[in-house]
Amino acid sequence: MNQPRDQERLLTDVLAEESAAGFREALLSETLGLVRRRRHVRQAWRAASALALIAGLGVVVWRILPPTAVAPGTASRGYEFVVSRPLPPAAVVVSQPFAADRVVASVRNAEVVRTLPSRGTVREINDGELLALLGPKPAALVRLAPHSAELVFINPADEEELFRN
Repeated sequence: MNQPRDQERLLTDVLAEESAAGFREALLSETLGLVRRRRHVRQAWRAASALALIAGLGVVVWRILPPTAVAPGTASRGYEFVVSRPLPPAAVVVSQPFAADRVVASVRNAEVVRTLPSRGTVREINDGELLALLGPKPAALVRLAPHSAELVFINPADEEELFRN
């Protein structure tokens, strides 16, 4: 039986005979390149994470801090200050009604109607007097409630004639 040392030596000799001369160095350089790339990726991820954390903290601090006060007159204003004053009495337009003799009408035969103030002597008429004012025209007084009534004409032409003005 072969000893483990002998097996290792035999394996090394067999591999050395079948492989090219630079195979071992090429394999080692490829492995080292892969290890370097992985290390660079890890470092890039750490740097990106640190930058993201710093940017996030900056945004939070920026939102929490109160805005800085600007001294008046130092910054440009985006508005114009306006002061308003009342108009002088001569610039105010006031309307006054015409006197009765200066009223202008567009119709030739217009009449000016004047009313007199009431002296409080308005007389109410009762139901019988109301029906007597209608004369021979047939009409009825219909009670809707104790203090509410409606005048109903039997012939609608009589109603039109009475209220035509």
